[in-house]
Amino acid sequence: MNSIKNVFEKKRQNGEKTNIGYVVAGYPNLEFTKNFLENLDKTSIDILEVGVPYSDPLADGKLISEASFAASEAGVTTDTVFDLINEVKEKVTKPLVFLIYYNLIFSYGIDKFIKKCVECGIKGLLVPDLPYEEAKELFEKAKENNIDFIPFVSVTSQDRIEKVASRGSGFVYAIGSLGVTGSKQVDLPRLEKFIENIRTKTDLPVSLGFGIKNNDNVNTMRKFADGVIVGTSIVEITKSNDVNSTIQKINELFK
Repeated sequence: MNSIKNVFEKKRQNGEKTNIGYVVAGYPNLEFTKNFLENLDKTSIDILEVGVPYSDPLADGKLISEASFAASEAGVTTDTVFDLINEVKEKVTKPLVFLIYYNLIFSYGIDKFIKKCVECGIKGLLVPDLPYEEAKELFEKAKENNIDFIPFVSVTSQDRIEKVASRGSGFVYAIGSLGVTGSKQVDLPRLEKFIENIRTKTDLPVSLGFGIKNNDNVNTMRKFADGVIVGTSIVEITKSNDVNSTIQKINELFK
């Protein structure tokens, strides 16, 4: 698998922006996720966030929460996800990033969790509920193992950007809405100022997520950010349980 840094650099050299997608592991079922990962190269996604199912995903809106809950109900655990990625890793060239809630890492054991991430080639971690003040141990252990710890910054936390980004690598995940995933974005002038502000505080690429739902949104956000993140719309697309249709619709989303 490529590194996150290489992906952003190559895209920048080509005058392009990075496409970041999100799926819930095991939704609508494990076989779908496996087939999708094996065919990831056919999609226009450059970096894929793999959501590890959790019963209380506080950053997520209704659609992703329901998908995560359905996968959990079907028995998908952290170990199930590790096994799945181990199975397909030889066929995946694009970086895979876990979006995972800290309680799952804590209960698994940080050292054991990081070791498993290394074994299956995970390139980055997104942990929405782990604040800067409590992230030191995970950040350092991830860094020691060449796994990017990707920081979240929000339009409501402008004064914390420099601090939060200092304990991060890969890219900065800029939250473009005032709510959970799938909610309405803040207005464009405010978003533009927000991205500009992040760029004065860190050299990491900036990717914008939350509230980016269609191709028009994607193309608008590409004017401001280095990467564009689509989650809810992709999870909606995967409901079909049809890998070919999912790939086609994702490519339309990011065209």
